[in-house]
Amino acid sequence: MISRYWRGWTTLANADAYEQLLRTEVLPGFHRIKGYKGAYLLRRDLEHEVEFATITFFDTMDDVRDFAGERYETAVVPPAARKLLSHFDETSLHYDTLLKPA
Repeated sequence: MISRYWRGWTTLANADAYEQLLRTEVLPGFHRIKGYKGAYLLRRDLEHEVEFATITFFDTMDDVRDFAGERYETAVVPPAARKLLSHFDETSLHYDTLLKPA
């Protein structure tokens, strides 16, 4: 299994709206992607902004490429999410998943 890790940051004012967008639109849409196995959504409130991290899981790198394209390291950030983010990682990191929760 492949873990895809990515981070984005919002203003304090946009944090709840961004979280809601991820929970109700962005991540549920991933269930239609071949080889998608689920995700973790992480939130960290900082002094002047809020950091979000996603770890999405795919069966294979081919499934990641089907999702993200040949330049699979490039972040996939929908327009509605871009409007709420103040900045984000331009690329995603990929890891072989060696251990997962039971």
